[in-house]
Amino acid sequence: MKNILVIGGSGFLGSAIVRELARRSCHPGAGRGSAVRVDTATHNSCFTLPTRRESGAKHLSVLPTARVVEADVHDPATLARLMVDQDVVISLVGILKGGEGEPYGQGFARAHVELPQKIAAAARAAGVRRVLHVSALKAAADAPSGYLRSKAAGEAALQAAGLDLTIFRPSVIFGRGDSFLTLFARMAKIAPFFPLAGADARFQPIWVEDVSAAVADSLGRAESIGKTYDLCGPTQYALADLVRYATAISGHRRAVIGIPEAIGWLQAWAMEFIPNGPMTRDNIRSMRVPSVCDAGCGLPFGRVATALEVVAPSYLRG
Repeated sequence: MKNILVIGGSGFLGSAIVRELARRSCHPGAGRGSAVRVDTATHNSCFTLPTRRESGAKHLSVLPTARVVEADVHDPATLARLMVDQDVVISLVGILKGGEGEPYGQGFARAHVELPQKIAAAARAAGVRRVLHVSALKAAADAPSGYLRSKAAGEAALQAAGLDLTIFRPSVIFGRGDSFLTLFARMAKIAPFFPLAGADARFQPIWVEDVSAAVADSLGRAESIGKTYDLCGPTQYALADLVRYATAISGHRRAVIGIPEAIGWLQAWAMEFIPNGPMTRDNIRSMRVPSVCDAGCGLPFGRVATALEVVAPSYLRG
């Protein structure tokens, strides 16, 4: 029996990872893709999923061997209790809007820096050595955005703890239930056109199921310890092209008009006052760094990334 603590397991990516791990637990040896077979690292595993509100993770409570518990993972004492008898910790907490201020913004500091520090301390105290952590592509201490700087600081905190650590750095993630392509498709229903800041920003979107498969694969791969994997799809796109594609596939084709960064900056500032607004000033800073993989970069463990055009129509149409 392998006990796995999944922190951030109720979100978009976390839910996909938990479903993948649960599937493998019930059907060991069956990996995604005909060329890859996965060992029994997760066979008969039990997954503990702490969440702020149990109601927000009801969709996972039906999975075999999944245990959803209400818990504040930011509380060190609670985190210490959750670590007891665990074999693996998967760290997935991430936010896209963390406020302004140096060096990261208060929200980013709490979610991306302080929480990994607490996870590292609690894991060491409990004797849990194996940790998988999802960061962000192009995270760096000198990155232009608080988001990317805070992600780099979280990586550094875990690396300094001397754990058996594997880090994943995906580009923007798409899939059913995402807040990326789906957001543009929904906005197209009411927006006659898109005035878009960062229209030329580059992305290399990766399917959520490819990310979840890579994370699950690493549990049975000793060679993944100490490694950092950049995760990208097969194709690079400008943001404007992705918006055009999402609106066209959804049946609401809209014109995309790139706007100067100065105007985009004001637009993003105004959107920060809107609950769940689509853009922040820090998002614009992040887009100054192309979220693309280096030439020749591919998925680990022999996997082949799925093209966006194969998957997106299945959930964007209609």
